[in-house]
Amino acid sequence: MVILGIDAHKRSHTVVAIDEHGPHLASRTVGTTTGDHLRMLRWVDQLGPDRRWAVEDCRHLSRRLERDLLAAGETITRVPAKLMAHVRDSARTYGKSDPIDALAVARAVLREPDLPTARLDGPDRDVRLLSDHREALVCERTRVVNRLRWHLHELGPSWDPRARSLDRASAYDAIEERLRPFDDLVAGLA
Repeated sequence: MVILGIDAHKRSHTVVAIDEHGPHLASRTVGTTTGDHLRMLRWVDQLGPDRRWAVEDCRHLSRRLERDLLAAGETITRVPAKLMAHVRDSARTYGKSDPIDALAVARAVLREPDLPTARLDGPDRDVRLLSDHREALVCERTRVVNRLRWHLHELGPSWDPRARSLDRASAYDAIEERLRPFDDLVAGLA
């Protein structure tokens, strides 16, 4: 069995091949396009059909790579970043380099056989994206409401609309009416 560890970056991926005992067999750096991934697969075919890919779990950098490998029928294991760091810390060669990191990713799979396997994106990813987007919108709304409340407090310390009341248009109409007599910057910002 050949294990192929990948250190993924925006513009390149470094691949290091090891066998099931851990020694380095081969390495290569490739680009990040689908064409680059197909060329990498042709190169990897020389190492034999019995293989498993190990990718550090940073999907913002490795999503296209994972999608291309899965579409080609490959098996991919996701290695948590903290586990990869632990393996790299125990390596004999010190320093930061892409081949060292790719080797550490591959060896992490040997040490931890029960790591999660990647699969094609589907409804789970869509739900996660929607949930993350909703959370970002809620945080943004909270930030805007809090800033408004601080500006209103600066204009009049007794003026303190409850945050929950600021989800209705009528509340904003009342605030706008009350701000009309003010002509300073804070009122304009509020």
